[in-house]
Amino acid sequence: MEDRSSLRRYATVSIVAALATIALKGGAYLVTGSVGLLSDALESLVNLAAAIVAFIALSAAARPEDEDHRYGHSKAEYFSSGFEGALIMLAAASIIYTSIGRLLAPQPIQQVELGLGISVVASLINLFVARILFRAGRRHQSITLEADAHHLMSDVWTSVGVIVGVGAAAMTGWHRLDPVIAIAVAVNIVRTGISILRRSLMGLLDTAIPEDLLQKISDIFSRHAADGVRFHALRTRQAGAWRFIDFHVLVPGHWSVQRGHDLLEQIEEEVRGAVPNCSVFTHLEPIEDPASFADVRLEREEDPSRRGESS
Repeated sequence: MEDRSSLRRYATVSIVAALATIALKGGAYLVTGSVGLLSDALESLVNLAAAIVAFIALSAAARPEDEDHRYGHSKAEYFSSGFEGALIMLAAASIIYTSIGRLLAPQPIQQVELGLGISVVASLINLFVARILFRAGRRHQSITLEADAHHLMSDVWTSVGVIVGVGAAAMTGWHRLDPVIAIAVAVNIVRTGISILRRSLMGLLDTAIPEDLLQKISDIFSRHAADGVRFHALRTRQAGAWRFIDFHVLVPGHWSVQRGHDLLEQIEEEVRGAVPNCSVFTHLEPIEDPASFADVRLEREEDPSRRGESS
């Protein structure tokens, strides 16, 4: 697995982009007085906070395992993406709140051409950075970078809606169109926030790895079944970009320890080849022993043959 600390450079790019867009969109609001452009600038402030949190989370996730965290720190990314999803919801709420006030008390928009031109430049910056983060997030399987990219894209769509609304309001003279468009865009980006929050929460709940990867593991099991080998108690979970896989391997009881060990080494190597970024844990058991089938779940079942001993 690549050095995860290198991913922080993408968060740095996001921070720089957020600072640039805050300055541009804030300037656009000051010259126009448009509540739509103000809401757009407020979302860029949220972008900055999210980018800083992403940088911190990626730094934490890149730390190697230690005595207190034997499985590493990769789950730190879920906290970052969850925080970012919450910030997206907060940004949407602030846009709606600001827009309702302007809807009740509409005001004319000033210097529309200049303000929209500045907003377009800011949106292009966000679009460019979002595309970079999308590619990096998928390539490195980083939910933090993907969440940041989704956040920036929601900002881009917000800006598009605001630009359209401000332009239409200026041309038609219907000033309430400005806050109406801002509210519509805010409602739309709530969906992005909910999606990111859901994915983050599922990650913290130790969700299984994707179905296509599970199928690859099943195919490996099937290839070895012809030799009288059986498998059960397959459990998988994903923590950030890292995957944990454990299962039991049942072999004839007359096999030597060395033969069983060699088989497990071979199977583990095949699984690691099929599932990138994973740790594989296996347990060898004799297929003839009933006790081998008592721990297929998280809580070991009581051996029926031994119930009389405890009574």
